[in-house]
Amino acid sequence: MFLTIWMKAQIVPSHFIPQDNTMSRPRILVINPNSNHLVTQGLEEALKPLGFAAGPEIVCETLTEGPYGIESQADVDSVAMPLRRRVESDNSSAAFVIACYSDPGLHVCREATDRPVFGIAECGVLTALARAETFGVIAIAQRSIRRHIRYLRQMGLMDRLTRERPLNMSVAETASGEGTLAKMIEVGRALKEEDGAGAIVMGCAGMARHRRPLEQALGIPVIDPTQAAVTMALGTVQFSHH
Repeated sequence: MFLTIWMKAQIVPSHFIPQDNTMSRPRILVINPNSNHLVTQGLEEALKPLGFAAGPEIVCETLTEGPYGIESQADVDSVAMPLRRRVESDNSSAAFVIACYSDPGLHVCREATDRPVFGIAECGVLTALARAETFGVIAIAQRSIRRHIRYLRQMGLMDRLTRERPLNMSVAETASGEGTLAKMIEVGRALKEEDGAGAIVMGCAGMARHRRPLEQALGIPVIDPTQAAVTMALGTVQFSHH
């Protein structure tokens, strides 16, 4: 009798069994290399439109051992190996996005895994080139520009750049400070009207929440590089799973 009851309990139509689909969804890990959680929260908000039920899970993470803001070459260099260790130790993510406009540790992270690793500066600029003949960049500070120009020169894209102009603010200020959007509109208008930029790339992940109002104010494409990188990661992951 007990055997009969046990056997009946096992014969359950499959459509009555709850299905956990979350385990089968590929994951895109977005790493904020600075330790400012407000920047990570801004990334999460900016990436919400890219999340859909049947698509990859997008997870944003803060590199707690990173500096509060990545604002110098020393800051960039300091997070390269911690990023590599994070990528190397991750056996579940299908793709990685390094959410800092200096693309810190991009190449050493690519050496550490056979899964795709996207840098937001590279993806942001490539997206801008698909939207306009020329582009300008809004940097957080004057000292960031030399580093960005060196990277664009390595990419062979200097002839498409009109100019890069600074806000002269910190990463923390761009993420949470008052008056950030007004300053970005001022700098963006100069890039458009004085320098001839056909598209604007926001040169810091901390600017993410300002993309839409900035684009509305300027009337030309404004690229959030993290959105651009995650969009590329989504396409790559989706096609690799279908």
